[in-house]
Amino acid sequence: MALSLSVVLLLGIVLVVLIRGKSIKPGPAIVAVLFGFFLASTGMAPSINRFFNSLADTINHITF
Repeated sequence: MALSLSVVLLLGIVLVVLIRGKSIKPGPAIVAVLFGFFLASTGMAPSINRFFNSLADTINHITF
């Protein structure tokens, strides 16, 4: 839950920065948000969630 919330917050901040920096216009940003929203309700969502959880675990186990 904490990882999901932080990723959503981070992506939200990136989206706001892109809109305010004129790198992305509000129309395409809304389409991207709606795409993510509707993608989360498909059968593909558990696979995407598992992928990002395994990616986060892999990054967490990297030692420098």
